[in-house]
Amino acid sequence: MMSVKEVCDEFFRLENEYNLNYIMIQHVYPWELVRLYLYYEITRKLGLFGSAQQASVSLFDKVKSFLPFIKNSIFCNPFKGQDNFEILIFNHPRKVLNNGEYMDIYSYFLRDTLENLGKSYEVLDSPYLNKHYIKKDDKVKFNDRILLGSYFYKKTHNIEYTEKESETIQSIENLIHNHFGVEVNLFEIFSNHILNFQYEYEKYRELLNEKKVEQVYVVVAYENKALVAACKDLGIEVIELQHGIISKYHLGYSYPSENITLKSGTYEHIAYFPNKILSFGDYWKDASAYPIKKHAIFSVGFPYFEDNSKKYKDVSKKKNQILFISQGVIGKYLSEFACHLASVLDGYDFIYKLHPGEYSTWKENYPKLVEADKLDNFSVIDSNEPELYKLFAESEYQVGAFSTAIYEGLAFNCKTFIVDVPGVEYLDDLVEKKIVVKVRNPNDMVNKLKDLDLKEYNADFFFKNYDEQLLEDVLLNKNIMQVPRKKI
Repeated sequence: MMSVKEVCDEFFRLENEYNLNYIMIQHVYPWELVRLYLYYEITRKLGLFGSAQQASVSLFDKVKSFLPFIKNSIFCNPFKGQDNFEILIFNHPRKVLNNGEYMDIYSYFLRDTLENLGKSYEVLDSPYLNKHYIKKDDKVKFNDRILLGSYFYKKTHNIEYTEKESETIQSIENLIHNHFGVEVNLFEIFSNHILNFQYEYEKYRELLNEKKVEQVYVVVAYENKALVAACKDLGIEVIELQHGIISKYHLGYSYPSENITLKSGTYEHIAYFPNKILSFGDYWKDASAYPIKKHAIFSVGFPYFEDNSKKYKDVSKKKNQILFISQGVIGKYLSEFACHLASVLDGYDFIYKLHPGEYSTWKENYPKLVEADKLDNFSVIDSNEPELYKLFAESEYQVGAFSTAIYEGLAFNCKTFIVDVPGVEYLDDLVEKKIVVKVRNPNDMVNKLKDLDLKEYNADFFFKNYDEQLLEDVLLNKNIMQVPRKKI
């Protein structure tokens, strides 16, 4: 079986050999649109990742949500209103309940800074599982009109590929089968993504023009490629806010074939990639093979983490408490790992923190975890209380795979074990630097606990203190010289 590293390396090799990122079909670069989707589809079919374990949206819920979609399309339509604004913010659909109010933890701080600068702005909110969690106000509109329009556009339009385009698609489909040993319906995948792109591109272009937008901030740019393309074609700067792990194996960011072919030093040949990235800290500047120059990545910090972690700075570590950080795609294996470890390791307390997407399904999906939860030294956390940062603060150890939370746990000085599962390659750099220890199985972890040798590191390198002045400079498009911080 191929590993995640091998799948990614083969992706990059094929991109470079066949110039896949530059093939144009129907006036679109379709490989750019589908490369991440295809990666997940291939790794799923290879059995590298399981399903995300997240509760699905039922047919009844879909029907029930259709009316709010129509209502929001009418009354929260971003095209309505005569006001122009300088900044448009596309936040993260998933929100976090903080002090009794739902918020996007990756972009909320922008609003205060924009208010201080006297900049006009609007937030465009997309639904999460067909529901909006933030309140509509005079600065917030909902994206339902564009999403609903895109849905109907796909239902009522087909793509008539030219003979040459069909041959190209078939040849790429054959490449995938020959090199990965899986079958994919590339015609269907291309068509879905191209139709979405065509509709959304025109709508975003219309919106950006109508509102005289000068800058766009977006969380998860790789899921908003039509927006990025519209911005770049109109000469509008588009800036991404970091929302999770970035690595050389994350196909939302990594384009190493660019570094092979663009030895002249020219960048930004990838059409649907943002102009700049606002990162959590300096560590992330070298975390991937970005198709933009390093000086276009600005370390502004992660204000949500900074503000909420301060509450627990005086919490003492509980000796021998082990915190497991679950993820849906590897949750079944990790839960069994935790249960096995608890059965062979005496004198330790175990906390298993589920991902929010697992809260409603874990008792059906993880039967061994149900049994372990009955033990005196084993607790399953299936809610947002106690807060994850409190658990980090009081835990001596953490165990996980490739969650962003692993880096947050490191900032709380947790001694860290990484389970050797598909995707662990995302943290290769930390393993090589001996900041974390990789373990194959529970018995391996028991042995390595006895002689744990971890190197010191600078936690601020992952999550820099919030630099509002730097953010203001980016907002004002100033010529910025960044002073590099000491590496880990």
